[in-house]
Amino acid sequence: MYRGQKIAVLIPALNEAESLPAVLRGVPLFVDRVIVCDNGSTDNTFEVAAASGLHPGVRVVRESRRGYGYACLKAISALADEEIVVFLDADGSEHAELMGRLLDPVVDGAELVISNRFTPHLQPQAMSLPQAFGNKLAVFLVRVLWGYSYRDLGPFRAITRPALDRLNMRDTTFGWTIEMQVKALEAGLHIAQVDMPYRARTGGRSKISGTISGVVRAGWKILSIILAYRLASPMHDRQG
Repeated sequence: MYRGQKIAVLIPALNEAESLPAVLRGVPLFVDRVIVCDNGSTDNTFEVAAASGLHPGVRVVRESRRGYGYACLKAISALADEEIVVFLDADGSEHAELMGRLLDPVVDGAELVISNRFTPHLQPQAMSLPQAFGNKLAVFLVRVLWGYSYRDLGPFRAITRPALDRLNMRDTTFGWTIEMQVKALEAGLHIAQVDMPYRARTGGRSKISGTISGVVRAGWKILSIILAYRLASPMHDRQG
């Protein structure tokens, strides 16, 4: 538990056997449950997570349908009675040991806390130029269309269980992070943002920035979700 709250960490993982052990070692011991979702890996990600013994709360589930959102949804289905849910990537780019920085605002009243990677501690090689541009464009559009200034789409984030249930997440691929952030605005959640260091992945290959097609597909999905939710928004109807 952390400050009296039960914590679950969800880790979607696709071919991350190389980086996953260090990620699990970095998860603080106050975390009650760590759910690793093997998203159809062709390496031994599942076996590494299941046999690691690197955290006492690890449970491993499988989701054969490829997609970040599919993996997150499967991991969510394995939750028990945890009160705060943290999403953490399996590539070692995020500092799991600093999780308390995300959790403190939640315990103090925030419902969703997003990590901001664009700090002086961002390693130059950690994020490709197309990836950084896509993030900046997405948050710019959200600011223009919703009037809220997100600084990043950081996947390392914490959310209360009631807020997560309320958002009714649906996206199955690259649009998961922006869907959560847009829905949070629509739902009027109390949002906080926390600067966090970010480094290059410690192993494997990025599913987005590692290929041109990945960058294009992710960028298109993010932009399409912003447009779709804005057009469907009650705020849009009132302004129209």
